[in-house]
Amino acid sequence: MNHETIETLEEKLRQAMLTSDVAVLDELIADDLVWTMHTGFVGNKQYDLAAHRSGVFQFTKVEISDRQIHLFSNDCVVVTLRADLAGILNGQPFSEPYRFTRIWLQRENRWQIIAGHVSQITSSQETA
Repeated sequence: MNHETIETLEEKLRQAMLTSDVAVLDELIADDLVWTMHTGFVGNKQYDLAAHRSGVFQFTKVEISDRQIHLFSNDCVVVTLRADLAGILNGQPFSEPYRFTRIWLQRENRWQIIAGHVSQITSSQETA
């Protein structure tokens, strides 16, 4: 495993989020995904794909910065990053900064996200 592999997958994921490309999201997200939202809701792959398919999530901006790739083994990588997101969520416009943690696991020669967490960044957190 090298950093370029994960960077390429992360960019593919970013583009799929922007365009709600459910086929690519389906490829990149493991069937047994566990994802904790910034609200505390714990979702799964079916929830995520359905939200993109139905238009619950519609991103107009997904700008990534401060990406850190942490190799834990040949088949497990943790990615942390900042994402400045904008778009429509449940019919309401939003534009907020978030922090993501994603765990990528390689199974059967395929890298997929198996777990993650997203937190909204508040102004007090940015200066801490």
